[in-house]
Amino acid sequence: MSKKSNTSKRYTAEFKRDAVALALSSAKTVTEVARDLGVSPEGLRNWVKQAKIDQGEGRPGR
Repeated sequence: MSKKSNTSKRYTAEFKRDAVALALSSAKTVTEVARDLGVSPEGLRNWVKQAKIDQGEGRPGR
């Protein structure tokens, strides 16, 4: 039986930026891209959402 760590993985800003770029440019779904990269789909969705907010494309707090 394995224990799950209570700490989350930390990814570099460069990794996140590249993952977001891949998610936005790929014909794959965010879930598929996340699986390919070994990250959680929800985490990648959050990175994409934040990137859009940072670029003025999204609404903060939504």
